[in-house]
Amino acid sequence: MNSSETYLGKEDAPPGLKCLANGKVRDIYELDENRLLFVTTDRVSAFDVVMNEGIPNKGRVLTAISTWWFAATQDLVDNHLLSTSVDDVPGLDDAWRKKLEGRIMIVQRCVPMAVEWVVRGYVVGSGWKEYQKQGTISGIPQPAGLQQAQALPKAILTPSTKDDEHDKPITPEEAAEIVGQEVFDICETASLKLFQRGTDRLAELNILLADTKFEFGIRNGKVLLIDEVLTPDSSRFWPKDDYRVGISPPSYDKQILRDYLETLDWNKSYPAPDLDPQVLAKVGERYLEVQELITGMKPQQTK
Repeated sequence: MNSSETYLGKEDAPPGLKCLANGKVRDIYELDENRLLFVTTDRVSAFDVVMNEGIPNKGRVLTAISTWWFAATQDLVDNHLLSTSVDDVPGLDDAWRKKLEGRIMIVQRCVPMAVEWVVRGYVVGSGWKEYQKQGTISGIPQPAGLQQAQALPKAILTPSTKDDEHDKPITPEEAAEIVGQEVFDICETASLKLFQRGTDRLAELNILLADTKFEFGIRNGKVLLIDEVLTPDSSRFWPKDDYRVGISPPSYDKQILRDYLETLDWNKSYPAPDLDPQVLAKVGERYLEVQELITGMKPQQTK
């Protein structure tokens, strides 16, 4: 693999490490009984289908953004991150060190919860669809007369189950039944505080945080924030200047890719279609842009 290629992982895996899971974007390896290695690839999914091609630098962007937020929210909730240095991964030669530089997280080993903690600040997406039919979002009653993309009176927690195929929205009461009331209360409080922290930081950058999802795990009886935090993959970011009530505003995420796929004769199921390299490059530029905005640092890029 030369430096101009994207890293898709899976079959191309770090040597000598046991793979525990291949997600849509991240591959997880065992380092020892206490630590895991998260490798964020350049894979991209749309409509729950992983594309054949990756987005250049996407894994490095997501890792950099999550690392920044883990540090910026440590006062709100402890997290699982231990290191992002390839020097701390045993057995890597120079080629692998270069390949994984900027895209790894060494983390504490946790038991992940079977719930995703989605927080919404606006009525949009699946929340808008439910609201139109029932006047509720995740079963939570909302004021009458809200328009698409309108700000909610206050941010709300709208959890979902975790599923490899399709996540299923559930009510807060159902989430509490799954994880237990005490853990639910901790995660709900942390999720809403994290959402507010994200909202405040992004507002300084003229970005609206429409919604996002968090994941938590348990280690030695303690709740830790895990996986990724406030990235374009886990969040809906809207440029404030483009925001209008009544429409779904353009976002700093994969919307360019989704819009492109809508123009193709594709049934939104496996196998994925071949993608236009120019579209991939545009999506990659969007990811790099949001990383620099959030972290204030020039992104690390392959050439």
